[in-house]
Amino acid sequence: MNSMWLYHGAEFNEELIGSSVAFVYLITNLKTNRKYIGKKLFKFKKTKQVKTKKKRILVDSDWKDYWSSSEELKKDVSILGPENFKREILHLCPNKGTASYLEAKEQFANLVLEQPELWYNAIINCRVHRNHVKI
Repeated sequence: MNSMWLYHGAEFNEELIGSSVAFVYLITNLKTNRKYIGKKLFKFKKTKQVKTKKKRILVDSDWKDYWSSSEELKKDVSILGPENFKREILHLCPNKGTASYLEAKEQFANLVLEQPELWYNAIINCRVHRNHVKI
């Protein structure tokens, strides 16, 4: 169930990640124009047992095939098909804190909770310290 990610109107590929850790995205249902704003990490830390020691390693996330944490949106994608949705990267972020900040900023600016007929978002969950924001 893959549909490409767009960034500034062009197809996004792995070479564009650079030093970015995460991204803030917008998914649009092309049939209803209902939308979702979220964030996703490109990689995450995983603990791996190496002989007798535990080692933290970076592994790729499922960002290429990711369709948000919204069960309602994922259900619509499975019913309508991924070709009826557009996935856009709004911001590439140097760290998780910046991604959390920009995600919440976009969600508040777009009134996602006040307009459930226009947005799939049902919650804004954010905890960011000013030291983590690097814009």
